[in-house]
Parts: sequence; C-alpha cells; structure tokens
Amino acid sequence: MRFKDQFRFVRKNMKKNKTRIFMTVLATAMGCAFLIVLSSVGFGLQKSIVQEITQDRLMTEIQVHGKESEKNAGITIDDITYFEGLDHVKAVTRRQMVDQQGDFRVGEYRAEGNAVVVDFPSETKAGFELSEGRLPEADNEVVIGYDFAKSLAKWDGKEAAPINEDGTVKEEFKYKGELVGEQLDLGVKKFEGEEEKSKTFNLKIVGITKDWEWDPNIYISEKVLTDIEAFTGTPNGTIVPPSLPVEERELMEQRKERFYSQVSIYADDVENVKTISETIKDENYFAYSVVDEMEQINTVFLIVKSGLIFIGTIAIIIASIGIYNTMTMAVTERAPDIGIMKAIGANPSTIKRIFLIESSYIGMLGAIFGTIVAYVITFGVNWLLPVILSNAFGEPIPSDFKFSHIPLSLPLICIGICLLVTIISGLRPARRATKVDVLKAMRREV
Repeated sequence: MRFKDQFRFVRKNMKKNKTRIFMTVLATAMGCAFLIVLSSVGFGLQKSIVQEITQDRLMTEIQVHGKESEKNAGITIDDITYFEGLDHVKAVTRRQMVDQQGDFRVGEYRAEGNAVVVDFPSETKAGFELSEGRLPEADNEVVIGYDFAKSLAKWDGKEAAPINEDGTVKEEFKYKGELVGEQLDLGVKKFEGEEEKSKTFNLKIVGITKDWEWDPNIYISEKVLTDIEAFTGTPNGTIVPPSLPVEERELMEQRKERFYSQVSIYADDVENVKTISETIKDENYFAYSVVDEMEQINTVFLIVKSGLIFIGTIAIIIASIGIYNTMTMAVTERAPDIGIMKAIGANPSTIKRIFLIESSYIGMLGAIFGTIVAYVITFGVNWLLPVILSNAFGEPIPSDFKFSHIPLSLPLICIGICLLVTIISGLRPARRATKVDVLKAMRREV
C-alpha cells in the first residue's frame, strides 16, 4: 500500500467523524497558539531592548577606559599606537577634554561647556560626519556640536540671561543666527598665587556635527590645547587652585605625559569585535563593547524564552490527551477495516503507519491553524496595547517598540513540538491497532 493511498485512506476516515476531529484540531490549535503567543513576548521584548541599545551606537565600537598598571591607569599615545597595529582595526579615535569649563562667546552670546581635542582623520574613518560646513584645515578652526547653539544665551556682561521654570533660556535670549563662519572666543583661566588670570583664544567655526546624540561641545585642534597648556602650565589646561598643597601642585606641574579621556577602537567588521576585545583585555586594558552587553542580554532572554516555550509546551501536551482519545476511538470504530486489511495480508507496520499518519495530520493541522491565530493575536497586541498603555499611564510608547514578535524559528519550533507530541499520543493506539484479532474484528469486537 503506497503512502499516497494510506494518506487518502486516512482523510476518508477522518471525514466520517468531522465533529470529533474538528474539536481535536481546535484543542491542538489553541495549544500551539498559546505556545507561540506566550513565547513571542520574550522574542518581542528582546528585539525591542536590543534595538534600543544599538540604535544610537556602533556595533563595531570598543571603548577603552584605562589599563591596570602599577605606573598609571591612563591611555597614552603609545597605547594608541599599539591599538592601531592590531589586526582588523579600522580606526582608533582619541579625545582629550580640556580640564576646565570653557567660557565660549559668539558676539554678545555666551555659553559654558567642554572643549574637546579630537583627531579628525581617525574620527572620519570611524564615521564622524557633519550636518553643515567642513572639517578644520587650520589650527584655529573648530567644529561645534549640533546642540551648541541651544546653550548660547545673550549676555550683557553683568547678569546671565533669564531662564524658564524648566531651566531653559527664555526664547528671546536664545541664539537664532547661523554659526558656521562666525568667530568663537574661548576663554580659559589659571591662578597665579591668589590672583586669577584669564586668556582668550580666537577661533573660527567651520562645521557642525550631525544630530545623533546631545552634543553641546566644541572640537578643537591639538595646537589649541598646547597653547592652553602653555598658558596654564599644567597638562590638559588643569586649573591649580591656591588651596592645593604644594606637593600636589609640584607633581601636577611636573607631569608632562598626556592621558586621553575617551579612546575607542573600531573594528572593520562586527565579527571581529569580540576577538579584538579579548586581545586587549588580555593585555590588562579595561574595555567595553555593545557586543559584551548583547551577549549578556541574549543569555538572559535565552533562559526566558526557553522557559516560556516550556510552559507553552504544557498546553500542547494537554491537547495531546484529546488526540489520544480520538485515536483510541478511531481504532475501536475501524476494527472491521483493520480486520479486512489484516485478512488480505496487510503488514502490521502499514496499519501502524496509517494511524500515526492520522495523528500527525491532526497535529499538523492544529499547528498551522494555531500559527495563523498567533500571528493575528500578535498583530492586534502590537497595535492595541500601546494605545491602551498610553491612555492608562499618560506617557507615549515608542512607535517601534514591539511587545510581541514571531520570528520564523518560533512557528518551526512549535510545529516540531506539536508533531512530536501528537506522534507520541498516537503511538499507543497505533500499536493496539496492529494487535487486533482478525476474527473478532470481523464481528466488530475489539
């Protein structure tokens, strides 16, 4: 008896008991839908959290925060050279902040903030982009952060501009003009004894960074920092207050080696991030990458998703009781057919296979219908739940946040589990069918 004929025989017999088969398929579909919907919550939250973590960061970036060493914990130019010599390193960016608040002035507008020294060639390799203007070509040319203009406020030389209750500058005192091409005066200070002295560096704004994170800084050249250090007499323009003990003052003024405050290594491919990170960690550098965080998050969600799938599987196991009952009834009702097949020489394995095909067919139908229902529920949850939560708590939910997500692997897992459970459920009735006595079967007795 060919497989095609066996399948046709199964479908013909299933049509005789449509109501019972329908209820069995329905129970299986509900179990599958429950498994997929429940597990999809874990997949959805993982996808949303991962997207939130990675949307404003480069996956190829490795941040280096220092080195465990007896001499110092800072990153120097020698360390930068070592990083650049590693395999699969595309760029090594280094930033050094001036160690005092800069006093920035553009005409009659003023702001306080950070001046940062950057190496523009390496920044460009790493993906540094401008929204307006160009990169500096002279030592006195600077790039400003996208949000620098928001920190500028009109200043009359005596009192600061009035602010709103939320701490922002009143609208009429904000800077509203163009900044590219304008002169920017950077004021720094130092102490000589008890006397405070200041110096102004005249710079020119030539570019504005892209809007990808809050950035009110200005980016200056190495030459400007060197001039600031020459004025203050300290590394990175650090202010030495009069109250500082003499010993500490002398140590600070004697230190000439420069430490970088922000160092990032950029791999040429995401796959090489872990290798580079492990290499520098073996050299006692303190390193961090999003990949490290992703591994931890994925491990946690793997446990969560496994638990949810296990709970959902229980629903399918409960549905398998109905399949077992259906197949047991099928063996009883088809005893004459089984007797006839055995009388004409049907192999017991063929009879067993027929009933296993039927139980598998029921499980497959339940898995398919359950998957369709699960997708419908998931669509409804992702569309309706944010609206309900927004109205209930008064806070908007991000438009790209997914409470439920069904990857292709989830229905495949569900179908696999469902088929396994249904085959096991039909195994005992199928074995019973092979042991039916021919004479008793012909008399409709089992």
